[in-house]
Amino acid sequence: MLITAVEPKKKGLSALYLDGEYAMKLDTETLLAHRFDVGREIDDETLHRCVIASDTKRCKDKAMWLVSFCDHSRRELYDKLRRDYDESVCEQTVARLQELGLIDDRRYAERYAADLVHLRHLSVRGVREKLYHKGIDRDLIDEVTDTLDIDESAQLRAVIEKKYARSLSDEKGVRRTVAALTRMGFGYADIRAALRDYTDTEEY
Repeated sequence: MLITAVEPKKKGLSALYLDGEYAMKLDTETLLAHRFDVGREIDDETLHRCVIASDTKRCKDKAMWLVSFCDHSRRELYDKLRRDYDESVCEQTVARLQELGLIDDRRYAERYAADLVHLRHLSVRGVREKLYHKGIDRDLIDEVTDTLDIDESAQLRAVIEKKYARSLSDEKGVRRTVAALTRMGFGYADIRAALRDYTDTEEY
């Protein structure tokens, strides 16, 4: 195959033309590093190596961009990268960021759990569910939640005061509040006990 053109595009990419036809977009720096100059003959193996190198660099660049904005769990970062890149490239990228200490599931889980407790006033079960959905290992979830000092009653009241107190004027509002609090991981009996201070109805 003959490289007949290399045209710079946006976002650090260049369009590669082979035998007079557009082939693909690749990372510009990778093309230069592999000396993909116009007029050079390349085979399938050489092209494949360049494609892998391009994807690896682009994947790493995106990962670095993502973690620069906020902390990520390993699986959360992997899932975001997987939307654009091959599985093996994503695995290598995530593993490398772990080696560099840029992602750490324990650190992430501890910080996220603390935010869920202090900012969103979730129950222990609610925290566990959130951590699980972020891809945190169950054993690590156990370790992190075992260290939490949560007053479930106080958490319930904080949520009610913040979000639902004005919705308790009728039975429909009460039922919706109960459903919402249940989804947050609070027990039904605890919810009923807490709501007695805000409503006279027992129809929930």
